[in-house]
Amino acid sequence: MLCPFRKVLLPWASRQGRRSFSVSHNYWNAKKGLVLGVYEKEKDDESLHLTEAAECFDHSVSGKLGELLSISGPALKKGKSRVFYGVHEDFSSIAVVGLGKRSAEVCGKENWDSSKENIRAAVSVGCRLLQDLELGQVEVDPCGDAQAAAEGAGLGLFLYDEFKQKKKPAVTAQLHGSTGSAAWQRGVLYAEGQNLARRLMEAPANHVTPTFFANCIQQELSPFSDKVAVHRRPQKWIEEQSMGAFLSVTKGSEEPPVFLELHYKGSPDSNQPPLVLVGKGITFDSGGISLKPSSGMDAMRADMGGAATVCSAIVTAAALNLPINIIGLAPLCENMPSGKATKPGDVVRAKNGKTIQVDNTDAEGRLVLADALCYAHSFSPKAIVNAATLTGAMDVALGSAATGVFTNSDWLWSHLHKASIVTGDRVWRMPLFRHYTQQVTDCQLADLNNVGKYSRSGGACTAAAFLGEFVTAPHWAHLDIAGVMGNKDEVPYLRKGMSGRPTRTLVELAAALSTEP
Repeated sequence: MLCPFRKVLLPWASRQGRRSFSVSHNYWNAKKGLVLGVYEKEKDDESLHLTEAAECFDHSVSGKLGELLSISGPALKKGKSRVFYGVHEDFSSIAVVGLGKRSAEVCGKENWDSSKENIRAAVSVGCRLLQDLELGQVEVDPCGDAQAAAEGAGLGLFLYDEFKQKKKPAVTAQLHGSTGSAAWQRGVLYAEGQNLARRLMEAPANHVTPTFFANCIQQELSPFSDKVAVHRRPQKWIEEQSMGAFLSVTKGSEEPPVFLELHYKGSPDSNQPPLVLVGKGITFDSGGISLKPSSGMDAMRADMGGAATVCSAIVTAAALNLPINIIGLAPLCENMPSGKATKPGDVVRAKNGKTIQVDNTDAEGRLVLADALCYAHSFSPKAIVNAATLTGAMDVALGSAATGVFTNSDWLWSHLHKASIVTGDRVWRMPLFRHYTQQVTDCQLADLNNVGKYSRSGGACTAAAFLGEFVTAPHWAHLDIAGVMGNKDEVPYLRKGMSGRPTRTLVELAAALSTEP
């Protein structure tokens, strides 16, 4: 690693007395911070284990950093931190963060790469500490994995405060040193992609309407117009496509629906079968006539989380210039009650001709996805992956630990699982038994019922079985992201609020598929 420091003689460099040093004002005028990592001591080894960048820094200050760490308290454990001031003239504050064991690796029990997760969590802690000190610029130790460090910095510093008069100071995070610059930039793009989804999900529904959502994604994709085509399909087009299930959800709202269609042409082979990503885009879900309880209904501004993560993943794929063709489909609308709204018991016809008895208008996500999945088949896809904040039952089953995945393809599951281990945004496979299909096909008035016959049992599974009735492709996966929609304190490098998960896993999936023949 190239050391970014020049040798600097500090007032205490002689080590002739810890209380005799003084700090001149120019140290504090730097207003720039530095995040450095330290590993936990291994068994029977009492020596201090700094990262390569931290060792270089310690050498530049004649060992003062190591001395401060040894006298300021116990050894730093994973996720813990300590801030020092005036140690180096280029940095007014230095946050040292605990990375856990140097030997951390992929953990089969946890289904993630512990080393990467430790780095993300530690770097985010350090960056936030320096943000609280109102430093405008922070340099970050790559900690042996520059991409994970960049993700931790970018995700950890994100805060949605667009409508607040008092805002936290903006912080620019950059790589410390020159090692891993390409990986760092990749991590920056991964984090920016997830943060785009977080912004869309967190913003109030009176601002993020279907039209606004489409405008935002079109603007984000505008720098890549040479490889991306954006089609904003209006209601007339939706009607021409016979998307009766989607239209039935839109009827109660004054906001016009939009069927957003994105084409990213990254492969040099224009005939390469595309990966099709489909996202549920309910920009506000009141439940319709089957009205939700008022408590917590405000969170339903994020019921377009599937569309937000899918579209953000395509923006990121374009920024990374991934050599793969991707098509994104996002049926966007509101689900509202009115005199024109769909009523419980109504029967509607989907694009593939199947009729649906709508017994619960709050089970609307599967209706908009049904038509979008039918349309997805027209592109002869390599695989179809849909994401949706679909069922509260998924939250009950897995909580925020992992996205539930229902798939008819072991090949696609393997790729999703491997991608999630890399990103730390985990997935868990759920069943697609015929047992659940029978519960939605046993219907009094139509081919299908939009809720299972035993509505309180296996709700996430019956919803997936319903979607399966609109899929004939051999490689399809349904991601129920209801449980991971928000974050309280479960993911340490995400603040409280909407999570934007699993954007990075979708990007990692696309990156993996781009290397396949």
